[in-house]
Amino acid sequence: MVQIVTEVDGPVFSVIESLRAESVVTITGRVESRAKEAVNPNLPTGEIEIRAVEATVQSQAQELPVPVAGEQEYPEEQRLRYRFLDLRREKVHANMMLRSNVIASLRRRMIDQGFTEFQTPILTASSPEGARDYLVPSRVHPGKFYALPQAPQMFKQLLMVAGFDRYFQIAPCFRDEDARADRSPGEFYQLDFEMSFVTQEDVFTAIEPVLHGIFEEFANWRDYERTVSPAPFRRIPYRESMLKYGNDKPDLRNPLLITDVSEHFVGSGFGIFASIVESGGVIRAIPAPGAGAGSRKFFDDMNNWARSEGYSGLGYINIKDGTPGGPIAKNHGEEATAKLIEALGLGPNDGVFFAAGKETQAARLAGLARTRVGEQLNLIDKNRFELCWIVDFPMFEYDEDAKKVDFSHNPFSMPQGELEALETKDPLDILAWQYDIVCNGVELCSGAIRNHRPEIMYKAFEIAGYTNEDVEANFSGMLNAFKYGAPPHGGAAPGVDRIVMLLADEPNLREVVLFPMTQKAEDLMMGAPAPATLKQLRELSIRVVEPTKS
Repeated sequence: MVQIVTEVDGPVFSVIESLRAESVVTITGRVESRAKEAVNPNLPTGEIEIRAVEATVQSQAQELPVPVAGEQEYPEEQRLRYRFLDLRREKVHANMMLRSNVIASLRRRMIDQGFTEFQTPILTASSPEGARDYLVPSRVHPGKFYALPQAPQMFKQLLMVAGFDRYFQIAPCFRDEDARADRSPGEFYQLDFEMSFVTQEDVFTAIEPVLHGIFEEFANWRDYERTVSPAPFRRIPYRESMLKYGNDKPDLRNPLLITDVSEHFVGSGFGIFASIVESGGVIRAIPAPGAGAGSRKFFDDMNNWARSEGYSGLGYINIKDGTPGGPIAKNHGEEATAKLIEALGLGPNDGVFFAAGKETQAARLAGLARTRVGEQLNLIDKNRFELCWIVDFPMFEYDEDAKKVDFSHNPFSMPQGELEALETKDPLDILAWQYDIVCNGVELCSGAIRNHRPEIMYKAFEIAGYTNEDVEANFSGMLNAFKYGAPPHGGAAPGVDRIVMLLADEPNLREVVLFPMTQKAEDLMMGAPAPATLKQLRELSIRVVEPTKS
């Protein structure tokens, strides 16, 4: 960006004066030093200017539907319809340059770690597991369809069988899922990688330097001053994470820890909690340091917030100058309340909230409340990147709706204890070699040591209610490959979009994707999706059936 100068009676004044903002023009002129009083220290070119001699209009801009200058916010629909203009805005442009630099750095770092880049197919077969597929009709095989890959999962495992022992790819993935802040509708990119002859710890050792390096390299992008948790990252077992943080993607910048206090309410004078515990439920406590010194409004607002989230409420005790207050303290009893406060390590002006109910429901509410309390009390350090591994996921879970045992995370993971565990243990007690990596409460990826032995795969699917014939019909490509010698292997796939979103300090993936779709998976700029012509439908042997009106 540079300042152009011309005299009012100069040869180019009339040309420049007629231009609208964002017109494209070629200026020829002399580079000159600015007068001392005109120097702009905030501009890289602030000490010089170009005195115009000639001006040629290459393209005259119409009146702009979305102003390019400044950081004013505009409706999503307007921004995406004119994304080519939105991308000219300084902040959005910088985000895209950051994305490009992050991907280039990821690629260099993976190659330095001994990985080789390969490209896997985009047109492939539909998978019965996971999200909804995007289907592509075949012209030469009427009535049959390809699917766009939800991930290169099976192909990268087949590469391990083929002897390419360290694969990676900046892979496009396609899933027909609803959008949310940290998930784009339709498509996204991930750093997909797989390794042979490895344990879980080997995978961590290979990828941690890559991710730690990326966050350190770009932590202070655009003059931020942010720190990155040191490697090796913390390893947190799944059950510990669900207890202490209320979810399996904890934000470790938040110092608050959830505690199970169910035993304190056995036979309690606070009858609601006592009956919940007696019926098999749990009580989880979320501390609120210093909150007792304020007004009761904070506690009432938290209770109302919990109700707005669909829960029955959020109990609390507020301690002011050492005296516990609120209905729970009054009914629980002075001595029992004192023991509870001591066990939680609460101070004379602290508060504590309680989430009660069935374990899953109470854990979820406690996790949401922990986040909200941390935000409301300004306890979360925004200038840190805290990464951790969540490990030891359960292999199976009980599906209350289907009334059966099913896979909890990834059906192709190796169970800890392998075949012996599947044959001798309660399925709900079996852990898997599965892991997630989390940064600041955002899941960056899932991964696993894979189940590479057919007999273990058959048994695992049998526990989940699938016959050998089901397994062979749905996963024949990978299963047949494993019958001809497969090395133990594992990997993961950190999400590129989410990494860039965190580094750019953006709340929505849309801000780090060049041409995103709307929340309804529409491309307003290109007009997609659009109806096919009758000629196209006939070539594909397809007839469109209108959806049933509700």
